[in-house]
Amino acid sequence: MDETRGDPSAEDSPSTLTPVLRISQLDAFELDTALEQLVWSQFSQCFQHFKPGHLTPFEPELKALLQLLLWRFTVYSRSATAGQSLLNIRYKNDLSQARRYRPMSRRQKLWFALCAIGEKWLKERSHSLFLNRPAESAVHKARRALAFLDGFAKVASLLNFLVFLQKGRFPTLTERFLGVRAVFSRPQGVRDVGFQYVNRELLWHGFAEFLIFLFPLVNTRRLKASVRSLFSPPEGQGVAAEAAHCTECALCGEWPTMPHTVGCSHVFCYYCVKSHSIADMYLSCPKCGTEVQGLEPVKMQIQPV
Repeated sequence: MDETRGDPSAEDSPSTLTPVLRISQLDAFELDTALEQLVWSQFSQCFQHFKPGHLTPFEPELKALLQLLLWRFTVYSRSATAGQSLLNIRYKNDLSQARRYRPMSRRQKLWFALCAIGEKWLKERSHSLFLNRPAESAVHKARRALAFLDGFAKVASLLNFLVFLQKGRFPTLTERFLGVRAVFSRPQGVRDVGFQYVNRELLWHGFAEFLIFLFPLVNTRRLKASVRSLFSPPEGQGVAAEAAHCTECALCGEWPTMPHTVGCSHVFCYYCVKSHSIADMYLSCPKCGTEVQGLEPVKMQIQPV
């Protein structure tokens, strides 16, 4: 029995001629995948207090059952997946020559479940079925045959996706095989966008691109050192100041390991200043702004109190 008679929208709503955007069709698949992962995570949390690995032997069947429930209340009842419903999209029977909208037939819905759910179940279950089997057995030959079919299906899917990018229809082999394509559930209204809004968006995008180009050219370390030298009070002179400079690295602030100097009165860890000088060829001292001219080891002497 054809279900087009049971759908009230089949006789009332004409099919729109506006094509569904390619990005909208791909976004629907991403939403469906996220929903399946969310449902599975919520279902697995119900067994979190059981023995670890309790669901592993039956995981492919449980996932297929949850996907079948989603199919029953989405594609089977409304001719649209959950992601398509969120994006105002649904499947249309493209094999029908009628100008008005015709939903998927019962046969198309059943084949859709077999291709979408059965394929995922077979891939996950085949790993455990063919595990630890002798290389000369018939099971191993079946595994090689399935691997060949899987590779052939991937190549066909790639070619189909390239055709989809060109024509904008049938993003998957299942949709092309069943003759169903995505259409809008409701007619799309004209979007009124003012000139001022578009002009403002263009200006902000141009300004953002300019900042992205400018920021990598600014030596923030040298700028920070210059600002610090302008607003920080002058450091004290004498033995106390020299002792303070020698007890901490000017880059990491810790006790200097293998202390080195770069031509000023401050001390650096060898690995700190070496790694920073490799990353920044115009490295300067963050304390006083002196450019790194060369690394010289420092012999630290601790004076007795």
